[in-house]
Amino acid sequence: MVDKLTIKRCELTDNALKVLEKRYLKKDEKPEEMFARVALNIASAERLYNPEISNEEFFRIVQSFYDIMCELKFLPNSPTLMNAGRELQQLSACFVIPVEDSVSSIFDAVKNAALIHKSGGGTGFSFSKLRPKNSVVRTTGGVASGPVSFMKVFNAATEAIKQGGTRRGANMGILKIDHPDILEFISCKANEKELTNFNISVAVTDGFMEAVKRGEEYNLIDPSTKRITGKLSAPDVFNEIVKNAWLSGEPGIIFIDKINMAHPILNTEIESTNPCGEQPLLPYESCNLGSINLSKFVKDNKEFDWDGLSKTITIAVRFLDNVIDVNNYPLKEVENIARANRKIGLGVMGWADALIKMGIPYNSEQALELAEKVGRFISEEARKVSEILAELRGSFPNIENSKWAGKKMRNATLTTIAPTGTLSIIAGCSSGIEPLFAVSYYRKVLDRDELPEIHPLFLDYAKELGFYSEELIKSISGCASIQEIAGIPDEIKKLFVVAHDIDPEWHIKMQAVFQKYVDNAVSKTVNLPHSATQEDVRKVFLLAYELGCKGVTVYRDRCREEQVLNVGAGERLALPKDRPDVIPGVTIRQKTGCGSLFVTVNNDHNGKPFEVFCIMGKSGGCAMSMAEAIGRLTSLALRSGIPVEKVIDQLSGVMCHRPVGLGREKILSCADAIAKALRKNDHQKSEHNSANNSPLNGLGACPSCRSGYFVYESGCATCMNCGYSECM
Repeated sequence: MVDKLTIKRCELTDNALKVLEKRYLKKDEKPEEMFARVALNIASAERLYNPEISNEEFFRIVQSFYDIMCELKFLPNSPTLMNAGRELQQLSACFVIPVEDSVSSIFDAVKNAALIHKSGGGTGFSFSKLRPKNSVVRTTGGVASGPVSFMKVFNAATEAIKQGGTRRGANMGILKIDHPDILEFISCKANEKELTNFNISVAVTDGFMEAVKRGEEYNLIDPSTKRITGKLSAPDVFNEIVKNAWLSGEPGIIFIDKINMAHPILNTEIESTNPCGEQPLLPYESCNLGSINLSKFVKDNKEFDWDGLSKTITIAVRFLDNVIDVNNYPLKEVENIARANRKIGLGVMGWADALIKMGIPYNSEQALELAEKVGRFISEEARKVSEILAELRGSFPNIENSKWAGKKMRNATLTTIAPTGTLSIIAGCSSGIEPLFAVSYYRKVLDRDELPEIHPLFLDYAKELGFYSEELIKSISGCASIQEIAGIPDEIKKLFVVAHDIDPEWHIKMQAVFQKYVDNAVSKTVNLPHSATQEDVRKVFLLAYELGCKGVTVYRDRCREEQVLNVGAGERLALPKDRPDVIPGVTIRQKTGCGSLFVTVNNDHNGKPFEVFCIMGKSGGCAMSMAEAIGRLTSLALRSGIPVEKVIDQLSGVMCHRPVGLGREKILSCADAIAKALRKNDHQKSEHNSANNSPLNGLGACPSCRSGYFVYESGCATCMNCGYSECM
């Protein structure tokens, strides 16, 4: 059947090909064959509604699906690309599973989540119905362990499931602000080794937010008895949310009343979202998502291609509606409600690239005005297509219990802005509605060498405006931001702003503008510099509420790198970071009075010394054991976050009875030799790298490719090098 398609060559970057080969393609499958496989499979739904459809008309639709994917104008969510036309045929990205207040319900939810993870989906849960910790269980006379302890059960089950062989399990855990265990929940991820398969968010009400502004207390309610069990200061609880988000990026916040007021299905209540927060769903609902690459709709004259965008929306909405019918659902309850409400989530990616192509800075009123036009246009066009499909195929079955009652509408919801970390790598564009994360970064080649990757639009502008030079390219290689680099025109610096160059309020303003026209929600991360304060986080949360966002996530650069736990009043315990399986380094030979000392200094993904190994030539005994001991203690200090300069200061100048050398090269002892080796290692790095070649984040090395370009955006950690995603 593929021979009836016009299989054009897809223009993909080397990085896109690498990601596809590693995560999406069948054995010996080419990208063009993958897109053809997906297009044929999704188009097969056409025969359900029109059994007499001609082959000519059928393949016209298949071709339209193929073209928008191959031309990288639209891509469906990862499970559809991976599984359509294959045995698994599970095409949805996200699910919400209910958790009721009984052991049987809790473990049914664990089982259902395992089945979903195995099929390649992510799951969201609200634990708000579970009775609080230490409350009496009448049937046994025992006491309840509370929501957080049961979250650990879900976390362990997720850890045990390899998600379809291509995707890892991802969960969202949500607790309502008035639950008696809310303070335990807010800090449940303070220890980074706990709940590693969960994102967490607090479901805050409008009443709570108003109490925060008024400085009032609010009630805690036992969900099992509906009785008030106590009161807390709203500002104090809000400050705890702020503090923990500042420390680790979690919890996020969802504004649950805003979500339910906007939900189209009447007499229902949404309690949870999918793992990244952009898709609020009813119990057992799922959603299939897809994203339009806005950077493909900017003409050479820097005007927006509204006609081209309209045509792509028409095809994409039909595509996503078809997915509902050909999907192989992991649970019957999921299938029933998916078909009853027929929710889809059409979103966007490549927004930052589109702005750059049009010469519009991200953090500008002009960008917000264009976002308003684009958001409104996509919403209106998608609804027109859904109305036409309803005429042809019928409205979604639950329409009479919805805000669409009396009208024709194929889909209860149509738009969502989801994380597109991996999809945007395939499409060769910026992620979602996020600003650029970096103008340049190093990409791993053949697992060992690293080559600088520079944003292609920057290179185009540099050549077009005449400021391109090999020297300039060397100076920006690996630089996230170009704001401090000489030789770049100011108007270009304003255009190529990255996430950390942008004041937090611009992040929120952009999210809020798009949210006005999105049926579901917007996944967006407010990336803050390491120097950001808790007050900065507080302002972000309050502004998101005031501007009508449905949720908000912040991530302060390198906050997870600190690995600090609060032990008690005024006490802080620095924990040594875990060692990656593979870590680069250098070995430096130093002469000492006891023989040659070989000092191996291994550096982390940020280029900072991480550990030290010392071997004393042929010597043994006391000298060898002393060198080893110093190396171990030095490694412990470095892994615990103590600056290398402090370590060097402590070891330098320590004398023994057998110094060697003269002048500045004089080695006073083994300890002094290690200090000098650390200084040499630091000097070599500073010569190799420019001052602006700074790490992109503090998330650590990518779990898949071990590169340091593991970034946090749109509520999700994604590797810019290999496409690995924690919640893909």
